[in-house]
Amino acid sequence: MTDDLNEFGDRLRELRAWRGLNMRTAADLAGISHAYWGYIERGEKAVNNRQVLEAIATAMRVAPFELTRKPHLPTDPETRGAQSRMVELIDVLSGYRVGERPDIQPRPWDQVVAESLELHLVHRPACAYATELEILPRLIKELLLYSTGGPHHAEALTHLIQVYDVVASLTGRLGYVGSPPLAIERMHAAAAELGDPQWCSAVDWVRAQTLSGTDRARQYELAVHVADSAPRERPEVFGMAHLTASIASAAQGQADTARMHLDEAAQIAELIEPDVSPWPLSMMVFGRTNVGIWKVSIGVELGDGPRVAETARGFDVSPISVSRQVAFWTEMGRGLLEGRRTRQAGLDAFKRADALAPQQLRNNHFAREAIANQLRHSRGDDGMARDVRYLAWRMGLAPTG
Repeated sequence: MTDDLNEFGDRLRELRAWRGLNMRTAADLAGISHAYWGYIERGEKAVNNRQVLEAIATAMRVAPFELTRKPHLPTDPETRGAQSRMVELIDVLSGYRVGERPDIQPRPWDQVVAESLELHLVHRPACAYATELEILPRLIKELLLYSTGGPHHAEALTHLIQVYDVVASLTGRLGYVGSPPLAIERMHAAAAELGDPQWCSAVDWVRAQTLSGTDRARQYELAVHVADSAPRERPEVFGMAHLTASIASAAQGQADTARMHLDEAAQIAELIEPDVSPWPLSMMVFGRTNVGIWKVSIGVELGDGPRVAETARGFDVSPISVSRQVAFWTEMGRGLLEGRRTRQAGLDAFKRADALAPQQLRNNHFAREAIANQLRHSRGDDGMARDVRYLAWRMGLAPTG
């Protein structure tokens, strides 16, 4: 493990110097105080929400990922092997368009479908990154072949859309920023070939969701368009579009708009019979539980801090996927760590996220900033200090636990 406790501040200082800006000018461009900028560069304060991160990135004329420097991966042999397989996945993603036929002998269709379902229903929800990277390159090639014609043409296209969504999500989480847009282009091509308005709208939502911190105003525009135009037969699509519009608004400091879209999503979730919709497989997991998780996330973004505990009181995340459970506990941890009396509860939330999917937690920039901030100010050898050191070690922020 490397000690990158102040990786964000060091990178920010490098960029500011490269731009030839003094600290006061840079802070003015970002719309934050000179003192706060100094605290960030020195590693004395954390960057704890999307609005500040994206304002700093805009001031430095870089994308947010250039400040966060993902991926942050463990150094165990299994993960190193998974990383080497990322090269193969990106080669397949860039090397084959929808409609092209890879020169391979595919497995029987029922075996291909079985592996696709296992990917969506087992590996992706469990954040099994290494397994996903192992099976994706071959699976994409086989689905491309089956999607070019024959009796399985339409079904192969629906599987292909969902597999490309896995690619967009996985490569985005791990910091391969050029790959998600390309995966979405492949999704659009497959949806266009399928010609189903419901799938086309679902892909339009993925595009809006994946845009993320690069252009929040455009993200909001795209999400609202999907919310207004998606076929009413699938409330999952326009429900998720409202959630995306909510986070886009919150990241721009528009609290009322964010909560309006959150309320819209909550009303739509009541139209879904199961608590978590199974359609489309692992793409959306829309429903009442997921809306509840987003409420916590939006609350953290809008500065609710420890008050998110009230939002989540009595909330059960067990019906939803492991990856969404990790999102819940991570957001809870971020909020609770902002209060002096709730810090241990915040650390406990992070520990729950780490136990479920450490690779997802360690690649969350805001979680890393929160733990790095705790480690800087941690004193003594009580249980809380030990928990901070343990989490810092698990996340690669300190050389020893």
